[in-house]
Parts: sequence; C-alpha cells; structure tokens
Amino acid sequence: MTIIDSHMHLWSLATPGHEWPTAESTLYRDFGIADLLGATASIPLAGTVLVQSQLANADTDWMLALAAQEERVLGVVGWVDLAAPDAATRIADLSAHPKLRALRPMLQAIDDTDWLLRDELVPAIDAMIAHGLRLDALVQPRHLPMLARFADRWPDLPVVIDHAAKPHLATGTLDPWRDDIAALAARGLYCKLSGLRTEQAPGQTADDLAPCIAHLVAGFGDRLMWGSDWPVLNLSGDSYAAWFADAMRLTALSGEANDWLFAGCARHFYALET
Repeated sequence: MTIIDSHMHLWSLATPGHEWPTAESTLYRDFGIADLLGATASIPLAGTVLVQSQLANADTDWMLALAAQEERVLGVVGWVDLAAPDAATRIADLSAHPKLRALRPMLQAIDDTDWLLRDELVPAIDAMIAHGLRLDALVQPRHLPMLARFADRWPDLPVVIDHAAKPHLATGTLDPWRDDIAALAARGLYCKLSGLRTEQAPGQTADDLAPCIAHLVAGFGDRLMWGSDWPVLNLSGDSYAAWFADAMRLTALSGEANDWLFAGCARHFYALET
C-alpha cells in the first residue's frame, strides 16, 4: 500500500505576507520537507498535495518553487485574490507551473458567507476553468447551501470540500451539516477526510468521529480522499501515524476501496503524476 496525502502544509516564517501561525502558537516555526519526512517515517508515503496557508502571492510562489525541486510534492493548491482586477492574469501565469493543480480562497475567514457568488469573481472562475484548475473549498457548515448554488452555477469547475466543511464536532451538533453535505455529495463534489481531529473538544477521541466518518464514506464513496492536515494536526495532540491508523480503522475499507481513499482519489481528482 502506498499513500498520497491530499492535504498538508509547509511554510517559512520569512516568506513575505506570512500571518499564521503567530508567535503564540506551538506551530510558530518553519516546516519543511525534512520535518515531513520525520513525521512520516513509518508511513508508506508516495507523495503529497501541498496546500496554501497564507493570504499572500509570495506563499504560493514559495510553494511552487519548492515543488519544482521536490519530487514528493506531486501537486500544489495555491492562493489568488479572486476578486482582484488582475486575478485572471495571475491565474494564467501560475497555471504555467506544471504542479499547480488548484486554488483555495480562504472562505472560512470571510464574513460574507456568499462571497464566492459575487459577480466580480466571474473572470477568475472562468480563468480557473480555462486553465484546468480545481477549487479547494475551505468552508464551514454555514457555507454549504451557498456551495450548492456555486456548484450548480459552475458545473465545469471540479470542487473538493476541505476538512468535510469542519462540522461542529466539539458540541456533537451534526445537523444540518449532515443533510447539507449529503446534498453536495449528490451533486458530484469531492471531499477530504482531513482536519477533523482539530475540530474536536479536549478529551474527545478519534473514536468519537465514527458517526461523522461513516456519513462521509456513505455519501461520497469513491470521491472521498484522505489528508493529514499536518502539521496543523499537531494541535490536536495527534501524530501523523496515529491519524493515519485511526482513519484506516474508522473507515473500515479494504482492498481497492481502501487504496482509492488513501491514494487513488487524490491522484484522480488532482491529475497527479507519480
């Protein structure tokens, strides 16, 4: 078995525009390839998808430069200010990089839940489609009805929901998330089994995720992909190996279905070359 991690981060604090993590966080240091290799020493990791963490063009440029020299980084999810007047030009320029696969506006940090539907984003969305890119939707449960409207409006743009839209796991409130995300699964969207441990309250265990994970497996099927969300995962007190093992156990898949969850789906959705 080999693993493709569909969602992890690296960053350099010295990169212009770096805002998070801040000095108060235990993650306030550089994270590079050497750190990743240390965290995954016991995992058969074939490659990763490197996802943006900053609202800055410099961060995307830094990731693409790193990916150009690191064969383990199979694809990059970058950031562009989709509302900027020059967004379409920036997207065209970035798409020349062979490892750019998707863009991720940080919707969870935007107060306007319907921001993605604004008319000024149309040129950027058109450019993403024209250049064969995908959308990583960093959303919360409040965004899911909007995302359904967005998917209906832009059926030619492949969309993956990051971290299963961060359901309210700390309180155990899975409704209306359950129905809203099922509606997106029915529309053919993809979803990442990632980022759930850091949504839990202190004292909750991976086993407490069982109802949520079962719902995702049933709804998305072969459009569900595993991701570590490392090193943000570290904030939960979990290790890379522990989350991988828990995800294997809680999804309870085997054979080709298991291989697809942990490698094939990410390879297919992002058109990764391994």
